[in-house]
Parts: sequence; C-alpha cells; structure tokens
Amino acid sequence: MSALEKLEKRLASLEAEVAKLKHEDGTPWWEEWFGAFANDSHFEEAMKLGRKWRESQKPRPKRKRKVKNGRS
Repeated sequence: MSALEKLEKRLASLEAEVAKLKHEDGTPWWEEWFGAFANDSHFEEAMKLGRKWRESQKPRPKRKRKVKNGRS
C-alpha cells in the first residue's frame, strides 16, 4: 500500500469518526439523556449534596464592625 493510499484510508476513517461525533441524525446528545433520572431518589440526593457542598465553598461575607463611641 502506498503512502497516498494509507493517507486516504486514514482520512476516510477520521471523517467517519467526526461524522459520528457530530451525531448527524440531528438529535442533540442531551435530548437522548433528558429525563433519564426523573423520579430517581438517589439522583435527587446527589444533587442536594452537591448543592450543599458548592454553597459551603462560597466565601462568607465579611461582617461590619460596630462603631463604639464614634470610633471605628
């Protein structure tokens, strides 16, 4: 097999892979998964715990110091 034939074969393979990745049937990937976890208590618990963890990572607002006797 010549170098040109090898290159053409490789190009055809890559084009097929790109077409597969683009999902040429027109259906976005997320539509295939949408609703997959509906009414799943384990999924709901995972989302709750993730939200709680993300909230714990936010910086807390600084408290303002109270002014005593007109001084700060």
